[in-house]
Amino acid sequence: MTNALRRRPVGAILLIFAVLLWAGPAVAQTKGAVPKDPETIEQVRKWNAECLECHTEAALRKPPRPDMDMAKLAEALTDPVAYAKSNHSGMACRTCHVGAYRDFPHTGTGPNKPENLACDECHAQKAWRVDTQVAKSVHSKNLSDKFTCSTCHDAHVYAKAEILGDPAKVVAQDNGICLSCHQSDKKFAEFGGSLTPAKKRPDIDAIHSWLPNTKRHWDAVRCIDCHTPPSTSRNLAISHEILNKDKAQKDCVTCHTKDSALRTRLYRYVAESETAKLGFLNSAVMGESYVIGATRNSYLDWLGLGLVGLTLAGVLGHGLIRIMIALRRRDK
Repeated sequence: MTNALRRRPVGAILLIFAVLLWAGPAVAQTKGAVPKDPETIEQVRKWNAECLECHTEAALRKPPRPDMDMAKLAEALTDPVAYAKSNHSGMACRTCHVGAYRDFPHTGTGPNKPENLACDECHAQKAWRVDTQVAKSVHSKNLSDKFTCSTCHDAHVYAKAEILGDPAKVVAQDNGICLSCHQSDKKFAEFGGSLTPAKKRPDIDAIHSWLPNTKRHWDAVRCIDCHTPPSTSRNLAISHEILNKDKAQKDCVTCHTKDSALRTRLYRYVAESETAKLGFLNSAVMGESYVIGATRNSYLDWLGLGLVGLTLAGVLGHGLIRIMIALRRRDK
């Protein structure tokens, strides 16, 4: 990521312009916009269908061509169902895969070589903010040459929280990214093995044994909810600065309170609508991921205050009546 962002902005603009000229008007979604007109949508569908003839599990089992390198193909498979639910759904494969990727076989040299556009070619403004955060991340400090956007975000699969909607799905996706390395000796060795001295994968459950019901936390909250500082950019929601374990959040009250940080992080996209509908200050966290201490109901608050008020009024009224009766008896 950081290497990509060091390119001159002019170069990025020229590259995008070249893609537009090469692919024709039907690739008007280069800047990340999904096509809207029926003609372009149909053209994108045909283009992607050509790519998916080969780059799927089905093609691996039954190759559509006799001259294919099956070992290379196995490393470049796409799940059409997952892609249809991802951030890039509706975009043409050739928007990002340029050069010799247009034709088979994908070979070529010079300007016609197969090339994947860097994420910042389309996401320049967001990448500018993210790059600053990533530079301070523990991953970047230790593994700057190995970590890119695609290390964590598979462009063919990853979906934003507002697309997934259900917080449980968001947790499963985002934690799956972290745990795919931190719970895999093989994957962790690809990164930790390059350090000097080589780092052995720590036991994630043992490190987090201070959490009550550790496994339950993996299902209810994301690693990044505790291992990143609050983002300074609202449109990013979550910071990309992954904190070292000694700086991670360990204060239970951060989440288990009326002002739960989860409302502006994990449950950001459902909190406002749920609160307005149900009246709970943190109704969004009351599903399968119930958070103790963060689920006060404003209606119950008012009812409780009303009961306290009626009790006080009853006590005062009873006392006043007793005083009045006592005064009348004295007068008689």
